[in-house]
Amino acid sequence: MDTFWLGVIGTSAIAYALKFSGHSVPEKFLSHPLIKRINLLIPIALLSALVAVQSVTTKSAIVLDHRLAGLGAAFVALIFKAPFPVVVLSAAVSSAAVYNLL
Repeated sequence: MDTFWLGVIGTSAIAYALKFSGHSVPEKFLSHPLIKRINLLIPIALLSALVAVQSVTTKSAIVLDHRLAGLGAAFVALIFKAPFPVVVLSAAVSSAAVYNLL
């Protein structure tokens, strides 16, 4: 068995242990208002970080290109409270337009 498979098995065991420990947490701890507030904000922070990294980086360099224009168009659509499909389409169309112009 090589190092790769040891890493896969070890990572799987750690993931299983984390999931199991999550189910073992008492309900009293999870119903605390601070924990509920943190649990509501974590997905927002993670998604924001993912969008930021995916829109302005390529490999390990910061790049300002057509993806940033799409992100800006989506941001404007969200400010005007557009429905989600409109936000996605406006980002895609503006990103494609800037990509074809550059």
